[in-house]
Amino acid sequence: MTRLAVALLLVFAVPSVAEERDFDGSKDHPLLSRMPGYYISSYEQKEWDAYDCAYCTAADAKWEGKLTRIGYTVQPGGRQLSMVQIARNYEGAMKKAGAKILSAEGNTTVAKFEKGGAKTYVQAGAFNEGSIYELVIVETKALEVEVVADAAALKQGLAAEGRIALYGIYFDTGKAVVKPESEPTLVQVTKLLKDNPALKLFVVGHTDSTATLEVNLKLSGDRAAAVVAALVGRGIDAGRLKAAGVGPYSPVATNRDEAGRAKNRRVELVERP
Repeated sequence: MTRLAVALLLVFAVPSVAEERDFDGSKDHPLLSRMPGYYISSYEQKEWDAYDCAYCTAADAKWEGKLTRIGYTVQPGGRQLSMVQIARNYEGAMKKAGAKILSAEGNTTVAKFEKGGAKTYVQAGAFNEGSIYELVIVETKALEVEVVADAAALKQGLAAEGRIALYGIYFDTGKAVVKPESEPTLVQVTKLLKDNPALKLFVVGHTDSTATLEVNLKLSGDRAAAVVAALVGRGIDAGRLKAAGVGPYSPVATNRDEAGRAKNRRVELVERP
């Protein structure tokens, strides 16, 4: 056999395997790196979405916030890890990073990171004997209201239920000064009152259950009074408005997580005789 023939046989006996490239536009989440020898085969990121955790207790079962889903697949010809191996690796990494492990069953690990009042949930699940695995990461936050209800929508809500919540009135934490970002909502409430001169309102402040009851009752009352003052400053007769604060007494969601607490921090307009 000639030397050339030997070389050709060697080439065909040990074929080269091209590595798969990551999904277009994808990247690893900054919180967690990937397992060696795996590439990103699917990727999804939403600024706000909900996810139900099947492995969590009720207190941590519903996640809302920025959602990232990353699917990983072992490279062709690469070293495939077992499902349990992948799950336990992520369990160890998250423990080391200070996370609380919520569940570690077989091929799935779920953990919660808490820092500065913010929560980030992670679910790592391996499938198909470890050839693929997925990370689901939710950075919890409240849905940011980007569309301000106009005067007509406010009137319709009052007519239907006798009250309507305003989520476009903003305050700094623990403060009762109306922030400039509240201007679009204040404009619409002012228009509602000017277009309906017989309308009188209670302006009611609500808080979450953070801090003491006494602090929250005062804070909610002060915030309601600040909204009334802002409307009076726009030409609304003060006699048509009455401020009140009920603190955490009337929640619309759970106070066990930040998403619920954000919904409870609100100002409501309530029809008055």
